Amino acid sequence: MAEAQAGLAARAAALALLTAIMEEGQTMAQVLAAPNGPLKSVAPQDRARAQRLALQVIRLLEPVDRMLEPHLRKNPPLAVMNILRLATTELHEGAAPHGVVNAAVELARKSKRTTPMAGLINAVLRKLPEGAPLPGPAQRLPRWLRQPMVHAYGREVVAAIEALQAKAPPLDITPHGADLPKGQPLPTGSLRLSEPSQISTLAGFAAGAWWVQDAAAALAAPLLAAQKGEAVLDLCAAPGGKCLQLAATGADVTALDISGPRLERLQENLARTGLVAKIIVADALHWQPEAAFDAILLDAPCSATGTIRRHPELPFLKDGSELAELTALQAALLDRALGWLKPGGRLVYCTCSLLPEEGEAQLTAVLARHKGLSVIRPDLAGIEPGWITPEGGLRLRPDYWADLGGMDGFFMVCLRKD
Repeated sequence: MAEAQAGLAARAAALALLTAIMEEGQTMAQVLAAPNGPLKSVAPQDRARAQRLALQVIRLLEPVDRMLEPHLRKNPPLAVMNILRLATTELHEGAAPHGVVNAAVELARKSKRTTPMAGLINAVLRKLPEGAPLPGPAQRLPRWLRQPMVHAYGREVVAAIEALQAKAPPLDITPHGADLPKGQPLPTGSLRLSEPSQISTLAGFAAGAWWVQDAAAALAAPLLAAQKGEAVLDLCAAPGGKCLQLAATGADVTALDISGPRLERLQENLARTGLVAKIIVADALHWQPEAAFDAILLDAPCSATGTIRRHPELPFLKDGSELAELTALQAALLDRALGWLKPGGRLVYCTCSLLPEEGEAQLTAVLARHKGLSVIRPDLAGIEPGWITPEGGLRLRPDYWADLGGMDGFFMVCLRKD
């Protein structure tokens, strides 16, 4: 009985997350960070399960709806539909049908909005074919994002990306010591964990032997190739994985970000790993350093379209209207950062975006604006020649390493100031 109630608590929390995202337009990060959010009193293990369930429902939303459609005369209210979606997702993942259906009915009876439809939920779920795969294709990206991606990469590549985005992403870590959890070493030096688990309980975490960081994101710092004793600026540093990499080289690192709360997480990780960086909370568009830097890493604000596997709610919350403002901000930050470089200094510009206007187009434009720049072509362990763009940038996509579980989408380039 206690186990059933625990499972019900996680499912109820998952429904609360779906409501906050799909009805109120919040991101998962916003919901989780809210001090009075729907998960504030949920036990840690139920909180983790709720988050996983809610994210998987969103990843599979269209195929799940296609599975339910033949059994519904009309679409029920969203609160009811989300209970059906949650249960169908669990059934798809192999959960015991009896327990899933009973839990869905119990959830419906807990709310005045859904109690009248508890019978419908029970009837529909019992009609679903046991073990049947979800009807394809995988959930498609919204038109504002899919169209430019098809133009850039072709329909087959976009379809492959969509198929990968329907799966929960792997968990990668960046090693900093010898005491590491079990995992698969990746060609670029990251370690991909074998099984999901509570991060803080894994071997080496408390001792600071590693930190969580997607394998694609972990390439930006090696591309900059900071050296011991160099003055290095990590611009837009939070949440801090790249800063930890830079600090591990022995460079004199300054980490700047506009968000104080997000930098607190970096401070915690610096303390855990024994690494050192100077942290500054400031707006880069108004801040001015006391001296020039040998190297700068600019992880610019962007559409985050390369991280949809991890944040599947993003396509539902955006419509592309923010792109003009973001690309203007990226260009302004690039110009400002280049002014803080010493002659001969290096700057890595990167975005976790799949859109060329936030990557390749920014490179073309900055080279046209600044005549004294040259591109340093990537020479990193484990990267494939096809990942390098004609201009010398590094374009990473989720479908790369598909047999290993894929990676986040990034663009990055290293520039030298003459």
